[in-house]
Amino acid sequence: MTVAASRRTELLRGVLDLCLLAVISESPAYGYEMTKRLGDRGLVRVGEGSIYPLLGRLERDGLVETYRARSSNGGPPRKYYRPSQAGRVALAIGLPEWRATRDAVDAVLASARIEGAS
Repeated sequence: MTVAASRRTELLRGVLDLCLLAVISESPAYGYEMTKRLGDRGLVRVGEGSIYPLLGRLERDGLVETYRARSSNGGPPRKYYRPSQAGRVALAIGLPEWRATRDAVDAVLASARIEGAS
């Protein structure tokens, strides 16, 4: 893994729970569907193997609720996730926190000068 890819992974790790809560707040989703929604928004490096442990933690923490529904292709039932009331509160609190952090980092990095860059 390159240094840049490693950095992106580390940065994303801190906000992936917020991203998952955001995509399932639109409508309930199962794992693959969440990775597709994230990828459609530019987070193409996030796979099912990355989100299932996090979804398990969100479920243990009471931030998501789950239910099983029949698969449209006749396969086994799928486990769908949706935010719980506590998850909706966490998203409402987390969004402005993320935006404030993003804005602060942008302000610091805006003045950075890279030697050799034009």
